[in-house]
Amino acid sequence: MQTISETRKIETQAARVHTEPGFAWDGQDAYLFDIDGTLLRDPDRIHMNSFASSIERVTGFAATLDGVMVHGSTDTAILSEACRRAGIPAEVLEPQVEAILEAMRQTVQERRHEMMLRLMPGVEDALRHLARKGALLGVATGNLEMIGWIKIEEAGLREWFRFGGFSDCFPIRSELVADAARKARELAGTNARICVVGDTPRDIEAAHANQLPVIAVATGNYSFDALLEGRPEVCASSLADLLALEGTAQS
Repeated sequence: MQTISETRKIETQAARVHTEPGFAWDGQDAYLFDIDGTLLRDPDRIHMNSFASSIERVTGFAATLDGVMVHGSTDTAILSEACRRAGIPAEVLEPQVEAILEAMRQTVQERRHEMMLRLMPGVEDALRHLARKGALLGVATGNLEMIGWIKIEEAGLREWFRFGGFSDCFPIRSELVADAARKARELAGTNARICVVGDTPRDIEAAHANQLPVIAVATGNYSFDALLEGRPEVCASSLADLLALEGTAQS
């Protein structure tokens, strides 16, 4: 470890960590974790493929996610953009949005045991470490609530999380983060220190829009340097590398 411009860093070819001076990354009262790219990966794409199949089943229109920004977005925003690109008229779509979302939920529910989810490096150790320090753990994800909890459950992580913020009613990510933060304060106290953990620039933006610090991890589709441009309080190549910085990795 070395000191560079008053910022603690550990940098090798495999590990990079940047922590803003004075920020205790594991000293917050509550943490709001993004799911995809932060806690786990969903390589079988059951969730992503449910958009097109559900849109066609309900509306009869063929749609794809080609050209749709999905990383760091929300299910409700992705659905809206996919339908717009498919040319579905608003008067056709609007009365059927909830039916499409329900079709997505049911598709993932029916195929949940086919999911081959992979945990990101250090996830279980990080959750265990924060829980041992007394932190309240929740999720703040662009997934629909049922789909988000299915992924958490199938990945074997459900025991760690007590609440969440989801996109069912919040197409804008900063709003679902605000909802999750509200729930965290109800459980941990109005003055609870809350930190967001995510893997995209949108996670950073949503956290800062709510005046919350953020731990950004480069385990998704964005590089360490790309995330660092958003000035997160912590930027790490992975949660495993963040734990190693302080010598807190668990066996």
